[in-house]
Amino acid sequence: MAQIVVEHLRRGFRVAERDPGMLGALRGLVRRRHREVLALEDLSFVIEPGELVGYIGPNGAGKSTTIKILCGVLVPTSGTCTGDGLVPWQSRAQHVARIGAVFGQRTQLWWDLPTIESFELLREIYRVPMAAWRQNLDELVQLLDITSLLDVPVRQLSLGQRMRCDLVAALLHAPRILFLDEPTIGLDAASKLAVRHFVQRLNRERGVTVILTTHDMDDIEALCERVLVIHQGRLLGDGGLASLRARLGGERRLIAELAEDAHVEPLPGTRILSQGDGRVVFGFDPAAHPVADVINALMQRCTVRDLTVEHQPIEEVVATLYRDAPALTGVHADGRALVRTVGAASGTREGGG
Repeated sequence: MAQIVVEHLRRGFRVAERDPGMLGALRGLVRRRHREVLALEDLSFVIEPGELVGYIGPNGAGKSTTIKILCGVLVPTSGTCTGDGLVPWQSRAQHVARIGAVFGQRTQLWWDLPTIESFELLREIYRVPMAAWRQNLDELVQLLDITSLLDVPVRQLSLGQRMRCDLVAALLHAPRILFLDEPTIGLDAASKLAVRHFVQRLNRERGVTVILTTHDMDDIEALCERVLVIHQGRLLGDGGLASLRARLGGERRLIAELAEDAHVEPLPGTRILSQGDGRVVFGFDPAAHPVADVINALMQRCTVRDLTVEHQPIEEVVATLYRDAPALTGVHADGRALVRTVGAASGTREGGG
């Protein structure tokens, strides 16, 4: 099992700037200006051996940049990190032999070759002994039910079939760390369940440390006991889903199916989130107004056919974190990242991008 340690990571990207039009192009030839966009800024966290951690954030938050640094593809501007005791970009050959990566929108399989030939090529690339490779292959093929796909060219596989084959490809060399970037994107319900079950089993039975980046909150709730929330390159939250909900007040939902369609006024200590067609949804704080009190107040007013009490959907919890991010991170109120403009002759000044 492998530990991941990230300490004060910062990564900026230089982007060329010029004024619009022909005159702007001519000025750009004489005096080039750049701005540095901060993809990561002072990012720190520790993932213990054998953890399965969700890593979530809006588009452009820095998730992919973090994964690329952890894989050794990118070098940070400052700060450091280790995976299983190795600095990824300094010991890349050793490091990549200990990690696996699956990207939902890319494949590491050869498009025109049968799947089994891609697996054989990966055995040569990772220099896996034949006996160990055969044992891993047989076990993974059985677990992911891809026996019938081994002789099929990759280009003829459906998205769900390809994702299962990509999982096998990433695990043939028995990595200690697995990076999953949107592994269920575009999959149907059955394929999603198969991938989730496999990842969960892999983590529990083999002790593989897993980082899962996704926009699918169902994946997070099904798999992850711990979640890292990133926004504009900074860590907004680190903890379980329950602690994230509690951080934002821990609101509950009371969903009532009424015997008749009637307009209902808010109960004491509640707010009405929606109502219509005999269905009313109340939001309330259970710490201030116990569930039993809210239900009793509703029963005194209405004839109720069915009741359900739920937590606030995790999508709303995360969306609230993103919305409140300016107060937490110091980014601009409109959500723009802080950037540094670099002038070729005038040095450096801080500004908004």
